[in-house]
Amino acid sequence: MKYKAKSIRPFIGAKDYELSRNFYRDLGFQEITLSSEMSYFNKDDLGFYLQNAYVKDWIDNTMVFIEVENVKHFWNELVALELTSKYENIKLVPIRELDWGKECFLHDPSGILWHFGEFTTK
Repeated sequence: MKYKAKSIRPFIGAKDYELSRNFYRDLGFQEITLSSEMSYFNKDDLGFYLQNAYVKDWIDNTMVFIEVENVKHFWNELVALELTSKYENIKLVPIRELDWGKECFLHDPSGILWHFGEFTTK
């Protein structure tokens, strides 16, 4: 197959759709409302669809990885947003260093696990 992909956009669910919409806007994503049940969120040409749908097994097993240029800088900005005081069930996990690079974690209001990482360059 010969084609050039332009983007990849996962679909994620929300336990409380309005709460999750607010959360992702606070996280710096731009929202494009597609219907009363789905929005597209994007930042810097990356995006995902948020659905007003909740299936516990699906949400509990959803993970998204975003590569960032500088994970320490990203972490500092993330902490400054004070999301844990604004939203219940938000969990932040500090940066850890691994063989491949560094990453930190964020659990959204529904429990979706977001990885924010920076790959080591050699």
